[in-house]
Amino acid sequence: MKFGPTPLPEARGAVLAHTVRLASRVIKKGTVLGEEEVAALSAAGHRDVLAAVMEPGDVPEDEAAERLAQALMAPLLAKSRAATGRVNLLADAPGLLVLDEALINRLNALDESVTVATLPNHSLVSAKDMLATIKVIPFAVPGAVMAVAEALMRGATRPVLEIRPLRPLKVGLVVSELPGVKESAMEGAAEVTRARIEALRGTMLPPERVKHDTGAIADGLARLKKAGAEMFLIAGASAVVDRRDVGPAGIVRAGGVITHFGMPVDPGNLLCFGRIGDAAAIVLPGCAKSPKLNGFDWVLARCFAGIAVGPREIMGMGVGGLLKEIDVRPLPREKAPSVPPSALAPRRARQVAAVVMAAGRSRRMAPLNKLLVKDNAGTAMVARVVDQALRSQARPVVVVTGHERERVEEALAGRAVIFAHADDYAQGLSASLRAGLAALPPDAEGVMVCLGDMPLVSAAMLDRLMAAFDPEEGRAIVQPTFRGKQGNPMLWAREFIPAMMAVSGDVGARHLAGLHADRLVEVEMPDDAVLRDFDTTDALKGAPGFTAAAGSRTG
Repeated sequence: MKFGPTPLPEARGAVLAHTVRLASRVIKKGTVLGEEEVAALSAAGHRDVLAAVMEPGDVPEDEAAERLAQALMAPLLAKSRAATGRVNLLADAPGLLVLDEALINRLNALDESVTVATLPNHSLVSAKDMLATIKVIPFAVPGAVMAVAEALMRGATRPVLEIRPLRPLKVGLVVSELPGVKESAMEGAAEVTRARIEALRGTMLPPERVKHDTGAIADGLARLKKAGAEMFLIAGASAVVDRRDVGPAGIVRAGGVITHFGMPVDPGNLLCFGRIGDAAAIVLPGCAKSPKLNGFDWVLARCFAGIAVGPREIMGMGVGGLLKEIDVRPLPREKAPSVPPSALAPRRARQVAAVVMAAGRSRRMAPLNKLLVKDNAGTAMVARVVDQALRSQARPVVVVTGHERERVEEALAGRAVIFAHADDYAQGLSASLRAGLAALPPDAEGVMVCLGDMPLVSAAMLDRLMAAFDPEEGRAIVQPTFRGKQGNPMLWAREFIPAMMAVSGDVGARHLAGLHADRLVEVEMPDDAVLRDFDTTDALKGAPGFTAAAGSRTG
């Protein structure tokens, strides 16, 4: 790739390096210059432009990012569409992120044009969390570099980046007691452990409370094994100080073995790891009675994800293993919550409103008003759309009226919606959109624009769009797709509302997504409901649930 000042006669096909503002238009950075752009620049008095000129074999930034992302894909992963040389990889299910760190380092060392940034290895993630971002730095990657990068990933013996699902293990806990130890301390240890287990999608059997004695602990473990325990934990009345101490000795007497004592993670140094048959058996460090992060959490997560844990794995946790007095483990400790927060807890729900567009004149189905056509159960099309919005997590639901306002409001009588009338609805879709946006509450962080003639879009689909919405993570515009084809409704962050309000004519705001492709995420849907609108009589004949309604006018 050649980069630098490029004479306009040689600029056709080059990539513009910086946005150029002309009196009549704006030519954005990254535009591939064609005849029209070159003519406009020339007319404005430009003789050259700062641009990137592709050479034979160069791979354009978006194509390169897409190819790299595709090579990194594995089960339970999703990816965003390539834009400005970037593709984000997302979790499609909760689990433990496992990376091939060596190979990722080799990719990043290959050439400055290719970068892959990830979360830390063995991070617990929720569905829709961003796991990695692939960013191509220049406007193109040399073909030779691209070939080596893809060859590296093809030659990998395991996924470079994968989600290990958490297994729903049944966990048994033995709590040993000594005279003088407060009852509340033992109950607290059991409750904190239960919270940890449930946060990882497991279940805990009723705890065995026994004397702090090797035989009593072994008997408790035997009872838990008989009850179906798939993992064994021991919370001792006093901290374990040797692999032959009471707790570890109880594991051995119960038919198990101790494979490792101690770990280079603080807090968590005094963890003792063993097995009873194929099941992990762990003597908890004293710090595990607190809900704060400690080395036991790291071991527990790996066990739930089905990752082998042994001396090598435990002793490999030392780098980054100093956990005291850091942000994720704030002091003072007495202010800590009584149970640990779930590592997979959903993020705070975004306040997303739904705007249902129901103002149109239904000219293609005249004399019928498509929104008032009733399905086989006697429910108007617009009411079906509104009912799905109300069943979703979107709040409030705003309905924009215009044509046949009174009849639309009558069809929605008794529903908890806000009506916004568009007096100028005849001017086109943009006028109705402005009326709906103007009715949004000030605390709405996003708005989902739903079309009144798409009755097959379900509440679950709407919720799936909202689950992907996170402006702070770059997912500020969310669009549904089916087999790669883009559909509706679209979800927009509040920051785009001024631009949406400025749209004019009989168009919506979809074109804005093209201007902000780097902030768009696509969510694949299980069926084609997001592609199907019913604005003609012929289309209505093929609509599930409307077979008896096509061609009949209802009031």
